[in-house]
Amino acid sequence: MPAQAVTDLWKTYQNYTEQFYDLLKINKELRDYDFKKNLEQKEALCKSAEQLAEMEDVVSAFKQLQTLHNEWREIGPVAKELRDEIWNRFKDASTVINKRHQTYFESRKEAETQNETAKIALCEEIEQIIATLAEVDSYTAWDEKTQAILSMQERWKAIGFASRKNNTILFERFRQSCDTFFAAKAEYFKKAKESLNANLDKKRALCEKAEALKDSTDWKATTDALVALQKEWKQIGPVAKKHSDIVWKRFNEACDYFFEQKKKALSSNREIENENLKAKLQVIEALKAIDDKVDDDTARAQLKEATAQWNSIGHVPFREKDKLYKEYKKTIDALYSRFNSNRNRSRMANFSNSIQQLGEGNTDKLYREREKLARSYEMKKNEIQTYENNKGFLSLSSSRAESLVHELDRKIKKLHEDMELIAQKIELIDQKLQ
Repeated sequence: MPAQAVTDLWKTYQNYTEQFYDLLKINKELRDYDFKKNLEQKEALCKSAEQLAEMEDVVSAFKQLQTLHNEWREIGPVAKELRDEIWNRFKDASTVINKRHQTYFESRKEAETQNETAKIALCEEIEQIIATLAEVDSYTAWDEKTQAILSMQERWKAIGFASRKNNTILFERFRQSCDTFFAAKAEYFKKAKESLNANLDKKRALCEKAEALKDSTDWKATTDALVALQKEWKQIGPVAKKHSDIVWKRFNEACDYFFEQKKKALSSNREIENENLKAKLQVIEALKAIDDKVDDDTARAQLKEATAQWNSIGHVPFREKDKLYKEYKKTIDALYSRFNSNRNRSRMANFSNSIQQLGEGNTDKLYREREKLARSYEMKKNEIQTYENNKGFLSLSSSRAESLVHELDRKIKKLHEDMELIAQKIELIDQKLQ
């Protein structure tokens, strides 16, 4: 090289060499800094992943872990000697979360299978009820079926989800059965209402016939005619409660008026007493015919009519009086016992359902209900005392007084049964409060 160029060229080379090593040193320092920063970030992610293992919400922990993995990918490398160690730490923490997530879904799948089996069983149970709706032919039976359906709906709510594939299908199956039941019930009650209205028209027609006969003095023929009307009345069936007492009172007053006039005119006639004996025997037979196949509402109406008919019939031969009355009393006592038993059983079941549906935090409501029941218990106890006192003032010298005493005895018996029902309700509340 030319001598004059050597020095300048060497200085230039030396300058560039120094710049290279300066840059190399800076890059190494920057790389070390990045490694350190990346290590700190990855250690933080490892700590976060390890903390996820403590979360109760497994699904949320799994989702958060995916976010941590995404963040891990965005972080640069660490020093070579630390790479395997930090990655294994993060991977081990991830494995714990993934296993918990897998176990959770396997457990949920098993629970969903059990729930699906339970829901299928409920669908089959309600479908069996739907299949027998044609046999349900009384208000009591419909009420029993309704309570059963409502109970099934509560049981359905208590069951968790089935598999996503079948859950909606099973719900639609169950809901359709419920809709079918309540539609059939609505149709039954619609037809029942039409039947009640038709019965009302028939009974009003009988009232007009009885009123046309009440002033007759042809005792034998008119008695036969009115007795026939009374039999026809019993065969008609019930009417709506709001009309029941009114139409019965109208019919009964017409019959009572005639039989009262007949009794005044023929009170000493033995033939009439024998006819009365036959009529009362017919009343007893009619009462005995009210068996368990007759629902309580219809049976009560028939009992009421039969009792009024009994009271409207005059004297019977004296030698038959006591025997006949004991048979009559025994028959109606059995019916009232049945009514009270059915009513108390239904009331207790409804009360038990309402108490069981109360959750935690309803203690005040339970205490108020208990106080209300306790007051009712004392009131009924006082009523019994009043009736017992009234019995002491009645004379048993007439059949009417004897009938009144019997009515008081029946009321006292009913009050005792009501008190027993109240005591059972109080005991149920006390058990709930324990």
